[in-house]
Amino acid sequence: MIPFSILDLSPIAEGSDAAQSFRNTLDLARHGERWGYRRFWLAEHHGMPGIASAATAVLIGHVAAGTSTIRVGAGGIMLPNHSPLVIAEQFGTLESLFPGRIDLGLGRAPGSDPVTARALRRNLASDADEFPQDVVELMNYFSSAQPVRAVPGAGLDVPIWILGSSLFGAQLAAALGLPYAFASHFAPAQMMQAIALYRAGFRPSARLEQPYVMLGFNVFAADTDEEAQFRATSMQQAFVNLRSGRPSRLPPPVGDYLRRIGPEVRALLDQVLSCAAIGSPETVANQLQAFIDRTGADELMITSQIFDHAARLRSYQITAEVHQAPA
Repeated sequence: MIPFSILDLSPIAEGSDAAQSFRNTLDLARHGERWGYRRFWLAEHHGMPGIASAATAVLIGHVAAGTSTIRVGAGGIMLPNHSPLVIAEQFGTLESLFPGRIDLGLGRAPGSDPVTARALRRNLASDADEFPQDVVELMNYFSSAQPVRAVPGAGLDVPIWILGSSLFGAQLAAALGLPYAFASHFAPAQMMQAIALYRAGFRPSARLEQPYVMLGFNVFAADTDEEAQFRATSMQQAFVNLRSGRPSRLPPPVGDYLRRIGPEVRALLDQVLSCAAIGSPETVANQLQAFIDRTGADELMITSQIFDHAARLRSYQITAEVHQAPA
């Protein structure tokens, strides 16, 4: 049985605010810990009205302080937005506060639109090209023999992951001998190619002896197929809004949403939801197993963008129950 983990974007629902999102995030993490999820990851996004996790390291500390055993981390930190030394110090601090529970996933996208990315005060022309060097620099700050020391950070064991939605991250993770997390929950097109490229090119390192692949996967689980399909429309609307240049808070679900949209929008959603399970416990169990069998994933990172917090908890509970059920 492979591990299941949680990716939470700390969604801001229509009619709500960031403060409520943070309360919901901690509540979900505490439930996830009880239900047996291995990790609870938060992602860095900026300037998005429906995502409250911009100050990712701060929110990781909040969640880790409110839980006991679940690993808490970044899925991920968008390294071009930051100095590697600052990230080493932040995650060295988190590891010092919560020993053995902190993960650091790294991505090379800005996590925002171009205007917001410029406001982050980075040189957009070159940062993505410098991502491999920045990763190596960051890794070196966790060693003990550096002229510039991360305090805290130096000498601490903080697991580092490479995140990606294309082939670039797969190649880098393989070359550095790091675990690899692919964002198949929103960009599945190159998933199988990226997995194959990573596994074929993997070089063992002091951090990891064998390749390890974690895949993002959407789950909208409910007591019936019909309710699950209804709950999934919040994420569908939000994704269409984002791709249409109209990022929004997470909207409430609507009936017959897929019948209201045109064929081009439906094709877009069909592609995104090719890595998703939507339905009753039996339906979700079958779709999860089919995905694991197809990909050979070592771990799944489950995300569930559901408007109603109680319904989102129920979705994660069903997912944990079908995952732990005897075969």
